[in-house]
Amino acid sequence: MSSLLKYLPSRKARRTGPRSDDADERVSTVPVDEQLDVKRRKSAGDSDDASLASQEITTAVDPDLNPGELSFEEDAAGGMGRHLGVFSCTLLIVGRIIGTGIFSTPSSILGSVGSVGASLMLWVLGFALSFCGLFIWLEFGTMFPRSGGEKVYLEAVYKKPKHLATVIFAANAILLGFTASGCIVFAQNILVSAGHTADRWVTRGIALGVIGFVTLLHGLTPRLGVWVMNGLSVFKIVILLFVVVSGWVVLSGHTRVQDPHANFRNAFAGSSHSSNDYATATFKVLNAYAGWSNVNYVLNNVKNPVRTLKIAGPLGLGICAVLYLLANISYFAAATKEEITKSGVTVASLFFRNVFGEQAQKALTVFVALSALGNVITVTFAAARINQELAKEGIPLPFGNRFWASNWPTGKSPLPGLIIHLIPSVIVIIAPPPNVAYPFILDVEGYPSQIINFFIVIGLFWLRWHKPNVPRPFKVWLPLAVFFLAAAIFLLVAPFLPPANGKGDTPPLPYYLYCLVGIAIMVAGVLYWAAWRIVPRWFGYEYVPRKETLSDGTVVTLFSRKKIQ
Repeated sequence: MSSLLKYLPSRKARRTGPRSDDADERVSTVPVDEQLDVKRRKSAGDSDDASLASQEITTAVDPDLNPGELSFEEDAAGGMGRHLGVFSCTLLIVGRIIGTGIFSTPSSILGSVGSVGASLMLWVLGFALSFCGLFIWLEFGTMFPRSGGEKVYLEAVYKKPKHLATVIFAANAILLGFTASGCIVFAQNILVSAGHTADRWVTRGIALGVIGFVTLLHGLTPRLGVWVMNGLSVFKIVILLFVVVSGWVVLSGHTRVQDPHANFRNAFAGSSHSSNDYATATFKVLNAYAGWSNVNYVLNNVKNPVRTLKIAGPLGLGICAVLYLLANISYFAAATKEEITKSGVTVASLFFRNVFGEQAQKALTVFVALSALGNVITVTFAAARINQELAKEGIPLPFGNRFWASNWPTGKSPLPGLIIHLIPSVIVIIAPPPNVAYPFILDVEGYPSQIINFFIVIGLFWLRWHKPNVPRPFKVWLPLAVFFLAAAIFLLVAPFLPPANGKGDTPPLPYYLYCLVGIAIMVAGVLYWAAWRIVPRWFGYEYVPRKETLSDGTVVTLFSRKKIQ
């Protein structure tokens, strides 16, 4: 308990008022031309000086764009500081993107769209959409180089009603920000590799052990957590390279596979004509690519964040996109369409069996388990920082925001933010039956994300129109943003259209149910915001913000109830 109290603020903790202090006034009076000159020097690579590298030029030029209650310097205070370079940030993206999706979802995507050609085209489309999204997030991330990702960008654009965008994002990030599926996949594959039956409760027990281990790893030994995360990301690249090279050998005809070119003849035969099938399959592809924005969530920990983000983002996504497309070609070279469709979820297992035999198939289960573990470690690392940013912003949480925003107990890593991530993960691991629940949860995660993406792109257009002269260290080509917006609209509408089989991919649940659940979660955020910001006014009270500095240096916004005069 004494260690906990150490990292909570004392009565003598420093408090500051609203963001109109002298320091901010001095920043805002810097001439625009001088700020733009700083921007040009940074873009040219002349930004090694720590003071330049840590400036948020956009809000220095236009303080009205400052997201949330905290200034840039206050938001970056506390923790380990800027310790992630280009190498770690690139692997942060690679480790988040490459999980279990590339080893499992190609079979379900093929089953949805009906042909090898359509399946490959969806992977190319996912690649294109992900790069469009990456460039949009690069513009926002270089304008606002803070941890939190979409939270920051929504706050910068949608300022009224105050805190509404923040609370809606918080509902999505906290309620759907779990890593249960990765923990379950790790447990199942480890049991199979050990020759044991993957009993439901044994699997759940191992999965709980995994999420507990990852929480303590990042919470108590943060530097070791980064090293383990980087090591597993490199391991995943090596595994996919092995699959790709093996696929080339298969296509050359020097393996036991009889006809490696069979799937590429008349590749579009049997393609589905249902918009719902393509929308649902696209959600799965985009889920497999999910993670290209991972560095945006942890920018307070990144050295020279603007330059690093512009390098690590395209590099990390590019590595994954090339490996994904070539891995799919390898899968389709090693097995027929019928074999892949009937193989269940792990198409990589079928590939290893057909090419190398059953012993290699057993070894793959270890590889998939380690890949899942690496994905859990990477997702958890970023999710904890998002949760910490939400707590720092003053979103009301049980037991108060001081604890949840702190870096207790080490003063370097947000264990409380990790606990926020741990709770829904434990619930999802224990509560639902896995056969129907996990595909359904995969779909539910994707739908609210598309709603958020839609508003992010609209926000980009709004800023371009209303704030055309603020510094933008990176500018996305607007046709790419229009394409991304069109895709987001399609993915919001198409899931409500009846699928070809009339049931979708999660029977007996209605095919449109995951969309309604995703919308309901965001509506819950609206209701929570109303209970916090509107209902107290009915009783003559309002909540007034103040800032407080915790013992570990973290600055947090706290709200006090005040009677309306």
